[in-house]
Amino acid sequence: MSFKPLHMPLHVVVLAAGEGTRMKSNRPKVLHTLGGRPMLLHLLDTAAALAPAAVHVVVGNGAGQVQAACAGHAVRWVLQAERRGTGHALMQAMPEVPDEAAVLVLLGDHPLAPVALLQDLIAQHDTPLALLTMTLDDPTGYGRVLRDQDDEIAAVIEERDASPEQRAIREVNTGIILADAARLRRWLDDLGCDNAKSEYYLTDIVGLAHAERAAVRGLRARNAGDLQGANDRRQLAALEARYRARRAGELMDAGVQLIDPARVDLRGRIEAGADVCIDIDVVLEGEVRLGEGVTIGPGSILKNCDLAAGTRVLAHCVLEGVSTTGPCDIGPFARLRPGTVLAEGCRIGNFVEAKNARLGPGSKASHLTYLGDADIGSRVNIGAGTITCNYDGANKHRTTIEDEVFVGSNTALVAPLTVHRGATIGAGSTVSKDAPADTLTIGRARQTAVKGWKRPTKKES
Repeated sequence: MSFKPLHMPLHVVVLAAGEGTRMKSNRPKVLHTLGGRPMLLHLLDTAAALAPAAVHVVVGNGAGQVQAACAGHAVRWVLQAERRGTGHALMQAMPEVPDEAAVLVLLGDHPLAPVALLQDLIAQHDTPLALLTMTLDDPTGYGRVLRDQDDEIAAVIEERDASPEQRAIREVNTGIILADAARLRRWLDDLGCDNAKSEYYLTDIVGLAHAERAAVRGLRARNAGDLQGANDRRQLAALEARYRARRAGELMDAGVQLIDPARVDLRGRIEAGADVCIDIDVVLEGEVRLGEGVTIGPGSILKNCDLAAGTRVLAHCVLEGVSTTGPCDIGPFARLRPGTVLAEGCRIGNFVEAKNARLGPGSKASHLTYLGDADIGSRVNIGAGTITCNYDGANKHRTTIEDEVFVGSNTALVAPLTVHRGATIGAGSTVSKDAPADTLTIGRARQTAVKGWKRPTKKES
């Protein structure tokens, strides 16, 4: 559905030039992360959902970093070379906005603004100027909304310029406005900077509109928490908690069991089937797909994983770039790295590491093993202490283990190497040549007992 007020094209302007000095960071404020992604990316996703004619992003501090982080988004970049307030920032974007447009202004450090609420603001727009407001128990730091005797919005005054009586007002400005471009351009031209910071405040356009008897609509948000920003680390942490609760609620609504929603971190795009169960202290990052009935044990970290229905990840596993094509068991204490693919019935046990390895149906490595750059067939047993020696100091080489191979414990497989179908490798072997099918291969030194040998002793001082 398209939400274009009064049949006017919608132009979204995101103000993202703030330095974020209270973050005490060298990183631009809008690049601080929420749910594992920069705040600005969350807002750009929201803007795209409104189907605008264009999205303009005003940048200043660290403009190059911000642009690089948003590669792939359809954005018109605007530079605010000199920071002289929010009104001045919007002035920089207006030359690219036609007079017949409606302009929606969003703040780059307010990443949780709900799409539905913005759609309500746009759909109800029947005045030259509309703004979102909210009511706070503690309005400290926000511009106060001033109303006239008819309860119409007359002005917004910043806290630093407000009187004690005005500071007691609990209805505050969120910073999100919607305005007709032609009138907005005129009001911006009339802005002054006679205030405590000698800046051009965007909020002053409210008083200008009221002075010329232009109606100003105020839409009061029911849930103020979604419209609060992040000016420092404490506020960012509060937003993170709110974001986590929102995402956890979405998963539970989809049929996922979260043992404790407050102790699951969701830092990416999560797709989960019915009856998935996620235990405490789990972190999900990037693109994660969990099929029906998947269980994730406590303390596990999954990044960019696609786990088939019925897969069980036991406690304290770290998985990145892992796929399962059928139900299998992983962990506890397993580390599976990018390119690992497990087929139905696989078993990866404790203290097993795999990288760029494919295991066929029913194969298992139960403990204390490294499998790197390996193609492993069906019903293969990998004994404890086995490693694929895949790196010669300059290049990586692959190990191929065919179906129904049994590899004894403490074996080193020196790649490039093929262990053919049905082969058995004796425990403690170092195998550097292909092992024939259906044959026992042993590659170890003959055991010798040295008679008369004595263990060294410490010399007396």
